[in-house]
Amino acid sequence: VEAVHLIADGKAPRIPQPKEGATYEGIQKKENAEISWDQPAASLHNWIRGHDKMPGAWTTINGQVVTFYGSSLFDASVPAGQELAIKGASRPGLVTKNGLVVFGNDGKMVLVRNLQFEDGKMIPASRYFSADETTTLELTEEEKKMAEDIR
Repeated sequence: VEAVHLIADGKAPRIPQPKEGATYEGIQKKENAEISWDQPAASLHNWIRGHDKMPGAWTTINGQVVTFYGSSLFDASVPAGQELAIKGASRPGLVTKNGLVVFGNDGKMVLVRNLQFEDGKMIPASRYFSADETTTLELTEEEKKMAEDIR
């Protein structure tokens, strides 16, 4: 109660916080979030998850910056998938039905579920090689008439 009265009366002591020992690191910058591939799978996973969602851990694939989201350690046998060369990685990643499997320098694996490209487009990692495929919507005559009526 005494502290509340001191504050209300404007007589509470004001002690500036010392900068020594402060733990605030500031906002992480995108240029500092590049993935270093020469580390064990657990460290890769921690790096990706630690930068998930902002600013996003990234690497270069086919000359394009690709950001990784949603990683988990993958403790199973090496799955079947299509190889994907990743700049700086000692071993290509594998695009599988569950996502992108990447390898640490210890041979263990990390599964990445989502990828985001430089243009902002985000896709499930499992669809990396089919990302450019598009499907067109075919409307029936009745649906075309309904669309026209709505317009």
